Amino acid sequence: MSCRIEDYGLIGDCETAALVGRDGSIDWLCWPAFDSDACFAGLLGTHKHGRWLITPVGDITGTSRRYWGDTLILETRFETSEGAVELVDFMPPRGHASDVVRLVRGARGRVKMRMQLVIRFGFGSDIPWVKKNEDGSGLLAICGQDMAVLRTPVATRGEDLTTVAEFEVGEGDIVPFVLTYGPSHLPVPVPIDPAQALQDTEAFWADWCSQCTYDGEHRDLVMRSLITLKALTYAPTGGIVAAPTTSLPEKLGGARNWDYRFCWLRDATFTLLALMNSGYTGEASAWHNWLLRAVAGSPANMQIMYGIKGQRRLLEWEADWLPGYEGALPVRVGNAAHAQLQLDVYGELIDAFHQSRVAKLELDEGSWALECAVLGHLAEVWDRPDHGIWERRGDGRHYVSSKVMTWLAFDRGIKSAEQFGFKAPLETWRGLRNAIHRDVCEKGFDRELNSFVESYGSKLLDASILMLPSVGFLPPTDPRVRGTLDAIERYMMRDGFVLRHDPREVSAETQPIEGAFLACTLWLADAFVLADEFDKAQTLFDRVVAVANDLGLLAEEFDSVAGRQTGNFPQALTHIALINTAHNLDEAKPPTDKPAMQRSK
Repeated sequence: MSCRIEDYGLIGDCETAALVGRDGSIDWLCWPAFDSDACFAGLLGTHKHGRWLITPVGDITGTSRRYWGDTLILETRFETSEGAVELVDFMPPRGHASDVVRLVRGARGRVKMRMQLVIRFGFGSDIPWVKKNEDGSGLLAICGQDMAVLRTPVATRGEDLTTVAEFEVGEGDIVPFVLTYGPSHLPVPVPIDPAQALQDTEAFWADWCSQCTYDGEHRDLVMRSLITLKALTYAPTGGIVAAPTTSLPEKLGGARNWDYRFCWLRDATFTLLALMNSGYTGEASAWHNWLLRAVAGSPANMQIMYGIKGQRRLLEWEADWLPGYEGALPVRVGNAAHAQLQLDVYGELIDAFHQSRVAKLELDEGSWALECAVLGHLAEVWDRPDHGIWERRGDGRHYVSSKVMTWLAFDRGIKSAEQFGFKAPLETWRGLRNAIHRDVCEKGFDRELNSFVESYGSKLLDASILMLPSVGFLPPTDPRVRGTLDAIERYMMRDGFVLRHDPREVSAETQPIEGAFLACTLWLADAFVLADEFDKAQTLFDRVVAVANDLGLLAEEFDSVAGRQTGNFPQALTHIALINTAHNLDEAKPPTDKPAMQRSK
C-alpha cells in the first residue's frame, strides 16, 4: 500500500519531480520529464509497480521530517531502539543528466538499514535488464529508450527482479546512493559527487529564495508555496504543470482521476500575480512567454491546456495494469479535456497579457497582434455553450463564469489599448463588453436565490462565480455580489470549506462526491477581503493552512469527513491561491487603508 497523499514530500530538479513517502519510499517519479512515463509508479499500485525504499530494518519508534530551510532538500529522521538515522533526499539542479541523491546519515547509535530498488519503466509495466556497467562502478537498468544507473559504495544483489542491499550506519557515517537517468542509446552518464551536489543544491535554492520580496505575516507559508511552484516549473520552457502526478482521486475510491502533468491556461493570471507580487519577474516572464508560444496559431484552435513544451495532442488512455491509488480506477494518462471548448481561457489569456503590461514585463512585439486575433475570434463564439472551468464532460452549457471571462477578455483588451496606446476596434469591443455584461446579469442571476448561478437557467451554484468581484465584473459592494457570497456560504460549504460543485446536484455524472476544493476556499477569502470582511477571510485562510501536511504541501482537495487530502499532489493552483490570498490579507489587514493586491481592473 502507498502512503496517504499528505504523507508524501516533494523533491525535484525543475524538469521533473518525485514523491517521497514518510516511510522512506520514493513511490512516484516520471523520468526524465514531468510528462514522461513513470519509472516508480507504486503510488498508483504496489511496490511491484516501482519504488525505491530506504528504511531501518528494525521497528521504527518515531518518524519526523523537514525541509532544510528554504530548499527542496528533504530530511526524514527515523528513531529506532538501536539509534537514529537521517535520510536526506534531493534532486540537484539539472546538469548533463537527472539525478536522485539519497544520503543515509547516522545520527545516534548504530542502525541496520535495508534498501530495495524496484525500477519499472512504462508506468510500472516494463521490467528492465539489469547489469553492472563495464568498470563495475554502477548498476545499469535498461529498457527500450530508458536507462538508469545506480551508484553506491554499498554491496547490492538481485532478488526477485529487484535490487536489494543491507548495511549499517553508525553515528557520523554518511552512505550515499545516486540514481541517474540517461537515454539508453547514449553513453552512461558520468557520476556526480554527492557531497558537492548537496552543496550546489543548497546554494541554488538559497539564491532563488533570496529574490523573494514578500515579507509579510505568512512568509514561511508563502515561501514554501513559491518553492513548490518553482519545483513544478519545467525550466527549459517556463511551463508550469498543475501537479506532478496523475490519477490521484478527487474522491477516495472514486473514478474522477485525471492526469494533471500539463499546463492549464485557466491558471495563467493567478500564476502571474503570485510570481510578480513576490518578486519573481523572471519566472513570470518565462510563464508569459510559454503562454505566447503555446497559443500561437489560429485562435479557433486554442486549447485549455498544453504540454510542458507546448504540445497540443494530449491523448487520453488508461493504464489498466495499475490498480489505482487505494483502488481508485481508472488510472488515466493524457487528458481528453484538452479538446473541449472552454471560453474562460480566452479571458485568462488576455488578462494575463494585460497584467504583464501593468507590471512592466517586457512582452514580445507580436503579443498585441495575437490578442487582437483572439478577440476577433471570441467575438464570434462568446455566446456558445461550453464545458466550463471544471471541464464537465457531456453537453455544453452557458456557464456564468465562462461568460464573465469573455467579458474580461474584452475589458482587458480595451484597457490595454487605452493605457498603452495600441490600435484596436474599441467601439466594437466596448459594444461586446456591454452586451456580455447585460447577458450575464439578465440570464445568470437568479432573483429568487439573490445570487448568480452556475449556468443560465440553473438553480444551482458553482464556486467559480466567486471570481466576479475579483475580476471587476461588479463591485464587491453590489447587492448581487453580496447575495452571491451569502448563497455560497449557505449552500456550497462543508465543514467550513468551499465545494466547487453544488451539493444539491443529483445526477450521476455531476454528483459532488469529491472533497472540498482548497483553491475555491481561498477565492472566497479573497472575495471577503474585497468586501471588507477581514475576519472571515482570515478564518478561511487559516482553515486551509491547517490542513497542509507537516511540510506545508497541499493537494487539490480536502475530504473533511475522512480528514485527508485528495486529488493530485502537490497542486499548483492551491499553492498559487495561498500565495495570492496571503498577499491580499497582508495588504488589507486592519487598520491599513491599502487595497488588496487583486487583478488590475
